[in-house]
Amino acid sequence: MRIVIGQGSCGIAAGAEKVRKALIKENIDARVPISITGCIGMCYLEPIVDIYDEDRLTRLVKVSESDAPAIAEYINTGDRSKIEKLVVTDEDSEFLSKQTRIALRNCGIINPEIIEEYIEKDGYTALKKALGMTPEEVIDIIKTSGLAGRGGAGFPTWFKWNAARNSEGEEKYLICNADEGDPGAFMDRAVIESDPHNLIEGMLIGAYAIGAKHAVVYVRAEYPLAIKRLKKALEQAREKGIIGNYIFGTDFSCDFMIKAGAGAFVCGEETALIESLEGHRGMPRLKPPFPAQSGFWRKPSNINNVETFANVAWIINNGGEAFAAMGTEGSKGTKVFAVTGKVKRSGLVEIPMGKTLRDVIFDIGGGMKTDKPFKAVYPSRLDRHSDRL
Repeated sequence: MRIVIGQGSCGIAAGAEKVRKALIKENIDARVPISITGCIGMCYLEPIVDIYDEDRLTRLVKVSESDAPAIAEYINTGDRSKIEKLVVTDEDSEFLSKQTRIALRNCGIINPEIIEEYIEKDGYTALKKALGMTPEEVIDIIKTSGLAGRGGAGFPTWFKWNAARNSEGEEKYLICNADEGDPGAFMDRAVIESDPHNLIEGMLIGAYAIGAKHAVVYVRAEYPLAIKRLKKALEQAREKGIIGNYIFGTDFSCDFMIKAGAGAFVCGEETALIESLEGHRGMPRLKPPFPAQSGFWRKPSNINNVETFANVAWIINNGGEAFAAMGTEGSKGTKVFAVTGKVKRSGLVEIPMGKTLRDVIFDIGGGMKTDKPFKAVYPSRLDRHSDRL
């Protein structure tokens, strides 16, 4: 048996750390290990405590410090009577069961601060597989998948990678845009907080594909927990030889740098982000030249956002065709949405492209709070996929 407490930003804000300390005070950790995880996406039910008893999961929601004695009694005696009121309902469980989780597949499942838990979920197997291919073969798999940029523009990922690879020059940069400034959006933050190694693996595969030895994550300074966990994940990966020189005994070498941005909304635009990386005021550059030809320090560079990279390892492991089989003809795969506002079930939702706003708001989101009439919706990130939603 083990206990896992959700500790993404939403869980901590709701009191998850107080719950963890209360459980330790009950001396539960002397018998059952207590661990943490990131955000599973059910933000409206935080704090969430998952109790694993072999293959059986008991999920407790909206847990408070005062519930610690009842949880301790269940752990010690098996008596569920005092925790039944905390057990997630079948209706709320549908919030997850109606989703298709690829970018979020490990979020709320593994401990983001322990690399071994990511490795147990086939972590870094995609990187090993990619390093056994040519860069062109890797790019071809991404092309087959139909993966398009999840940051807003919806530009084909393979095309950007291929352009950067074919640009002249030995010094190239792979950049992750984690400057998530859209109102009410927290998709990228949740991925970094909950599954940082997935981001790192996707970036390493991208760096190998374009021939970059330098990787940069540009992340908002307002995301301190994300930065903290990403730094720890990079340290762990470096200790295991997963980043650095001659990765997995190959000729491929790549290291990482984190840049904490000051929170300028315009830096979500890739050339403004590059200007900020170089220490200048974040202002968009005229294009052409494009970053693939002249980017960071005027070197060939590729920029994708967090969610885009979070799909890469899954695609390499499962094949481009498997990803392309989801979604629509013009928009492949899944998309992550942050659902906030006056809905019954708010949080993170990952669904195949082609689902409607009605599906998100009324089916997964449960409809309006207090069943008031639906009046308006504000989609804070409009891109080329918007007509599909």
